[in-house]
Formats: sequence, C-alpha cells, structure tokens
Amino acid sequence: MNHLEYDWESPIWRHVFRGLSREHTLIRYDARGNGMSDWDVDELSLEAWVSDLETVVDAAGLERFPLLGISQGAAVSVAYAARHPERVSHLVLYGGFGLGGKKRAPAEKERRIAMATLMRQGWGADNPSFRQLFTALFIPGATHDQADIFNELQRRTTSPECAARYFDVAGDLDITDLLVAVKAPTLVMHVRGDLIVPIEAGRQLAAGIPRARFIAFEGKNHLFLQHEPASDRFFEEIRLFLGG
Repeated sequence: MNHLEYDWESPIWRHVFRGLSREHTLIRYDARGNGMSDWDVDELSLEAWVSDLETVVDAAGLERFPLLGISQGAAVSVAYAARHPERVSHLVLYGGFGLGGKKRAPAEKERRIAMATLMRQGWGADNPSFRQLFTALFIPGATHDQADIFNELQRRTTSPECAARYFDVAGDLDITDLLVAVKAPTLVMHVRGDLIVPIEAGRQLAAGIPRARFIAFEGKNHLFLQHEPASDRFFEEIRLFLGG
C-alpha cells in the first residue's frame, strides 16, 4: 500500500522512488482502495486493478514502456503484460508472486485469515500494536523510527475494512495461467528471507515466465531499506536490464 504524497516523506519508500526516477521518467499511481485513490470502492479484484492500470497508461499517453510491479503489484503487472504485449518493453517484478498466500499452503491461509481479522479490529486505532505485527513482518530489520513511520503510514494509507479486503483479495490471487503469455523480457527479484512472500513464490513466478531472469538478494525485509545492500543491487540490476 502506498500514498503518492506521504511516500516522498517516508524513509520506507523515498529512496526507492528517488532511485527509479534518477535516470527515467517514473509514473506512479495509487491503486484503488489506498492512498489518494478512493477507499470506499465496490470492487477490489485483479480485473479491477488491471483495468485501473490500463486507464493510467492511456491517460499518460504511453505507447511502449518498462513496467515495474512490486509485491501484489507484480500479479497486476503480469496480467497487464499478458494482455498488452505490444506495450510492455520490459517487465520488472520485485517481491512478487503468481499464487496468493491463501493458496500456497493451508497454514499460510489460516495465518492470513487471522491477520485480516486483526486488521478490521485494530488497523485504525491510535495504539499501533496491531499494525506493529504487520510492520514486523514487512520490515523486520527496521530501526525503531522506521517502524514507527511505517506503523503510521499504514493508518494514513487506507481504512481498516479496506486494508482487510485488500489483504484478502491479494491472498486469493492466482495468475499462474498467465505467466506463459508474457512476451516481454522479464527480471524477477526477491529477498531470500522475505517473511511476507517466501522466496519460493518468487522463484515459481520467474519459472513460469518464458526466459525470465531470477535474482535473489540477501535480506529479510519485504521492502528493502536504504542502508541494505539489496538497495544498491536493485537499482543496478534494473539499470543493466533496461540498458541491455
């Protein structure tokens, strides 16, 4: 989950977007249900998210471009690339998956159901204890200040009900049948110790896409932080990939 304005103030995301926009034009948008987009929406689904991406691409007047998908955004990006091969020149996926957490293993499904219940109960509370659970899973290597900022960012990004719906829909995603239809050169990156999306999910994502390249980074944070070796490696790999 993101916020077009707050992300630039946040040490969680700021270095990512600065790095991506250093040598390229970066076009971002808040997906429905979070950030500056509407929170109270009738539909949260893969089809809706892909349709929103199509709308952004058309509004920006893009004809052919590299597409980056992070976390559940990887599934949306794969679906878009499969549907519009003529528009996607390169596909970059980080921390992504082809099969959502609720479909990967029974134990993970039960854990996600419990986490969604906690979201509905405590996401918007002044006390950040509920959100701290998610922070500890997303960025276990964060400093105290970084964890506090991520706790608050979660509350400022969406409502408790929408957060739970978002988490639930992402857990049910399955784009495995679309992977073979991706025509664009594809780079898949993942950290080895990811506690939110296991590295095996990233490997399976890459294995299903013809000729995709898979790169594993050291680390445990689903969202790599600025001080980590994975940060410099991420931008270097993208630079080499797009320049090749």
